[in-house]
Order: sequence, then structure tokens, then C-alpha cells
Amino acid sequence: MVLAIVFTRPGGQGAVAAEEIVRDPVNSSGEAPFTPPSTVEEAPTGEPPAPPTTNLRGSDAGVYGGTQRVASCDIEKQISYLSADPAKNSAFASALGLSPSQVPGYLRSLTPLRLSYDTRVTNHRYKDGAPSAYQSVLQAGTAVLVDDHGVPRVRCACGNPLKPPVKVEGNVRLTGPTWPGFQPTKVVQVQPSATVIDVFVVYDPHRDDWFERKQGDQQGRHDKKVPPPPRPKPPHSPSPHTTSPSGEPPTKSPPSTKSPAPKSPSPKSPAPKSPSPEPPTSKPPEPEPPPQSDNSAPAPPPADTPASETMASSASSLPVDSDAARDSSSSSPASVEY
Repeated sequence: MVLAIVFTRPGGQGAVAAEEIVRDPVNSSGEAPFTPPSTVEEAPTGEPPAPPTTNLRGSDAGVYGGTQRVASCDIEKQISYLSADPAKNSAFASALGLSPSQVPGYLRSLTPLRLSYDTRVTNHRYKDGAPSAYQSVLQAGTAVLVDDHGVPRVRCACGNPLKPPVKVEGNVRLTGPTWPGFQPTKVVQVQPSATVIDVFVVYDPHRDDWFERKQGDQQGRHDKKVPPPPRPKPPHSPSPHTTSPSGEPPTKSPPSTKSPAPKSPSPKSPAPKSPSPEPPTSKPPEPEPPPQSDNSAPAPPPADTPASETMASSASSLPVDSDAARDSSSSSPASVEY
């Protein structure tokens, strides 16, 4: 299935030609990984929560998850994998703009965490002795190493270097295995924080709790439990059933024909005065009461008037296909700053 996507990044840089965005499940090493897995704990199960917005800052509370006092990745193991293969170490370094000798120190400066939401990144395979970039969606729960501005830099299940997603436009196919709860409208991008992050506020899905992790704490030894942060409230949308656009009371269903009020004016004998927009009062107009005639035919029952104020389906958010095959964000290209 083809979907139209536009992703942008600051500075208005040009589009990148790409035919697909690959879904990478949480525990999959994917094609041509850089290293064996360096993950430590099992990923949490269950569908990811809906993000408050699709553009998140790396400093936002809850962007990352984890388990208190447990690292999601073994950084020293990751270093040993790359150090044992100089060619891969050089390719890894080039993908992140480092020299090969800088890799160990750089990895030790990162923080092991897990993605709280399905997240767009630029991933890298190791092919023909060099990094091969591709656009990817990482499943929520994926173990990553995060830099001091909150950007994921290494995927621990495969040792792949990560960079922010680049602009992709045109007809793009989402490929790779899907997972429960995946929806294109719930995929986020993590933007770097404006300042260096000293402490990450992390959600622990195993305990349904929150804690702080210091930036660069490889083992989570200094994790500290904290109260839940305030949740952003969704924008208020008045219910269409509470008031009509004119400010009048809510629209009622058509008048019932079961028990008409005995004093209501007959439809055949409207009052000569100009009709009032207000509903008919219980008392007939005193100057001219309705004519009473013993020989007149009984008034016909009120006609079934179609509801004149049925709700029109205005252009609302597009439904997302439950099996994710349609990837329904295609009807209006998404424009996300990155």
C-alpha cells in the first residue's frame, strides 16, 4: 500500500528520495545489523499509549521509558563488539560524524533508555563495509542509547547508529512487519532539546511509576523515584450536542404524536400575527382564540418532518485502518518539522 508522506527538518533542506519507510519491531535485529544485540532486559509488552503530539522534545517527560535501576543496554558490551571489528567501528563512526577513536568515549556519554512511542529515525545497516542509511519506524519499547539533547543515537538490538529522520516526500511505502497498535498517526519524531539535558524524567511501565535518570548513567545506579509529571490536556472541543451554532437550546427530536397538548393551536388555524421563532406557548393568543367548530373535521396528525438539524459530517480526522495496511495518513500529507 502506498502512502503520501512529507517529513521536514529545520533549515528547509531538500527532500530525500526514498521508496519506503521500514518498520523495525522492538526485538528484531533487522537486515545487516552492525553488531549482535547489547540489550539487557526484555521490552515491555502491550500497545503504546497515544502521544500528546507527534513532535516531541528529547527533554519532555515520558518521551523515554525504562526500569528503575536497570539499564536497557550494556554499553560496555556494545563497545567491545565494535572494538573487535575495526571496519565496523570505522563505519559506525562515520555515520555519526566521529573518528574511530572517539567511539568508546562517545558511547559512554549516552544514556540507556527505551522509546515510549513508535518513533521515526534514520537507521543504518552495515553493507559493503559502510553504513547504508534508510528511513525507519522503531517500535515503542525499543532499547536505545540517547545523547545529551535527548536524541536516540544507537539501537541496542542491532548496534545500528541512528540519526534524526530526514525529509521524505512523495509516494512512500511502509514495509516490514507491523505490531499491535501501530498507526501512522501515532508515530512521533524526537527533536533535540534546546539545552543540554542533565536528568531524564522516565516512565517505568513495569511498575507504572516515574523516576529520574541522570544523563550518562550507564547502569541507572542513581535513579530516583519522582511524582508523576502533569499530563498535557487535550484541546477542548465542545460537544455538538450541547448547543447549536446560534446559541439556541440543543435540537430536540421531532414532536411526539402520542399525546399532543390539548390547547395547542391547530395546524389549520395559525394565529394571524407574525409567527414567533420561539416554540409555541401553552396558552393560545387571547385576542383570537382558535375557532371551535363542532362540525369541523379532526385535525390531521402532524406530518413527519425530516430532522432539519441533523449533524453534517464535516471534514474530520481521517480514520486509521485497524490492520495498518492502508496506512491512512495518505489523504493529507503530514508535514512534521524536523
